[in-house]
Amino acid sequence: MFKLISKTLAAVAMVSVALFGSANAKTLKIETHFTASSPNGEVAAQFAKNVEKFSGGSLKVEMFYSSSVTGKSAEVFNSAQTGIIDCDMTGAGYQTGKNAAFQFAGDVMGGYDNPYQQYEFLNYPGAQEAVDALYNKYGMTLIGWWIPGHESLISSRPIPDVASLKDFKFRSPPGMESMIFTTLGAKPIVMDFGEVPTALQTGLIDGADYSSLATNYAGGHYEQNKYATYPGFHSMPADHLACNTKVWNKLKPHEQGAMKAAIEIAGRTITSLVERKNAEAVKALNEMGVTLHDWSREDRLKFRQAALAAWEEWKTKSPEAAQLIEMHKAYMKANGIM
Repeated sequence: MFKLISKTLAAVAMVSVALFGSANAKTLKIETHFTASSPNGEVAAQFAKNVEKFSGGSLKVEMFYSSSVTGKSAEVFNSAQTGIIDCDMTGAGYQTGKNAAFQFAGDVMGGYDNPYQQYEFLNYPGAQEAVDALYNKYGMTLIGWWIPGHESLISSRPIPDVASLKDFKFRSPPGMESMIFTTLGAKPIVMDFGEVPTALQTGLIDGADYSSLATNYAGGHYEQNKYATYPGFHSMPADHLACNTKVWNKLKPHEQGAMKAAIEIAGRTITSLVERKNAEAVKALNEMGVTLHDWSREDRLKFRQAALAAWEEWKTKSPEAAQLIEMHKAYMKANGIM
């Protein structure tokens, strides 16, 4: 089970409310690629409020949505790394160009069945240390994950099985996904998160790997594109909160505790919220005439086999990637996931 907020963090939060004032409050600038109106954006806004509350007002958060500072989702990490902003609230998968290991600090494609399994990976012996070492190498510190759940493909054409992926031209995030889908006959196009709505509206692409069914529905993406995969199977990215290490180290212990407590709450909240919102979206999309494709066990297995083959190739890209992949595999085998 996905662990709840620890008693220590809760205690730190309670004590800080009583002891620390807001007269000399520090403000952290945090940027996310999600829109303010999406389920993820709503949780990010609550995260900011919780940080202020748990720190007793000594720490505040200024949230920037839709990658509004940097303009591109993949550049948010760099902006935090160089001090333009303080923290990145996008995802590790955008940084595979720096180090292939970031793929497995974010989206373990074809791996986990639900977010709770992936949350618990960080408790596996050595996992947290390996992930920390990866982020620290680039001047950043991972504070925590918040995982909405499996994503659903958006499509203007039916995609009921593996065979239907042939020549499917769709938006893919950077990283391993393009490799997997290419082997299955698709034609992935790496495109920034913010470019997807226009590309879908203009028909530049047949579909997109964008977000959860609920977020896709909230964005109006199924009004023109009448097909989706649901329940999802291909991608379950862990959005992260990662801060500039120098900024993080300057925070007081109770402020660091407030940040950790707030991101744990965000994780628990987004996971349950998206589950509920997905159920609501299913009903609404059925009424809109959108076809939801639930892939068969056989087709899901074909996808997983393609993903596992990509994992083996990915191991050759960096020592850190090989280490994390073997650690995920060991954890999965120990817990009956693989």
